[in-house]
Amino acid sequence: MDIDLIFKIAGVGIIVSVLSLVLKRAEREEQAMMTTLAGLIVVLVLIVQEIGDLFEQVKTVFGLW
Repeated sequence: MDIDLIFKIAGVGIIVSVLSLVLKRAEREEQAMMTTLAGLIVVLVLIVQEIGDLFEQVKTVFGLW
């Protein structure tokens, strides 16, 4: 696992939290919720890609394919 992945997730979290806070202060709760949901989806995509890479490495190590 790369340290870059942790920094990417932290960066997305900081950006999403700031945007959500600004939108909530501007009384735009729906947009704040959508921003939070979009950030969650971005982080999940990053994690799924890393899990896919892990499975590929396991396959090559054990010679399954």
